[in-house]
Amino acid sequence: MSGPVLDFPDQVPYDAYVHASTLHSLQQPLTKDPGEMSFLVVSQVMELWFGLACHELRDTQRLLREDDVWGALAPLRRIKLHLEGLVAAWNGLRWMTPPDFNRFRAQLGEASGFQSAMYRQLEFLLGLKSEALIRPFKRQADLYQDLTAALRAPSVWDDVTALLARRGFEIPAEVLRRDHTREYEPSPQVERAWVEIYRDDRADNPLYLLGEALTDVAEVFGDWRYKHLTAVQRTMGNKPGSGGSSGAAWLTRSMARVVFAELWSARTVI
Repeated sequence: MSGPVLDFPDQVPYDAYVHASTLHSLQQPLTKDPGEMSFLVVSQVMELWFGLACHELRDTQRLLREDDVWGALAPLRRIKLHLEGLVAAWNGLRWMTPPDFNRFRAQLGEASGFQSAMYRQLEFLLGLKSEALIRPFKRQADLYQDLTAALRAPSVWDDVTALLARRGFEIPAEVLRRDHTREYEPSPQVERAWVEIYRDDRADNPLYLLGEALTDVAEVFGDWRYKHLTAVQRTMGNKPGSGGSSGAAWLTRSMARVVFAELWSARTVI
């Protein structure tokens, strides 16, 4: 039996495909504190998870617009697993106490996770819209253009609601034609549609399975937001956050913004 190929005329194929050497060149600590490396790596890993979740959500939207509910279940189920990986990434920072963070926090200056463009893309796709949150990117034309487009575009929940209307559920025109740049206002008619869907919980009902897959995504995303809050409280308490945010107080308020609201409120009625 022959062994693995060990000699290559040029770049090692694994590195050419994965770009591992590029990834490992991106951590550039600003202090000599060894803990800063953990902070950088975990932050960068989270950025990759954000991007992957956005990729899967856009694929979900494509399939929903094609009325392929069965097909849309696959990327939604993958997103749940990706978000579980994102939640687990916080474990890499559980060692960090306030003195640990303070040893390099000053080097962050005004930098903050609040300024993550990819995280904003993820929130917008999930329906958590806020025009004010793209202002930090005005001087970065490409990012600002992409975020403006994402703000104005339908969210996954908008596409789900449009699908329900096409399937015969009574969804008001003002819900279907709403201004996508504004925060979503839950609709009693959308809630009633989900109550009706959940009355048929057979394994061959694709809309019921869609509701459960979306609920899983919303739940695990909520887990990530909660872990973010506890990580901030663990390292900073209630001090103001970097980048000008109010830190834990701001994160607590943001958690009140519900993803896929009618899927949750329908459960009170069912």
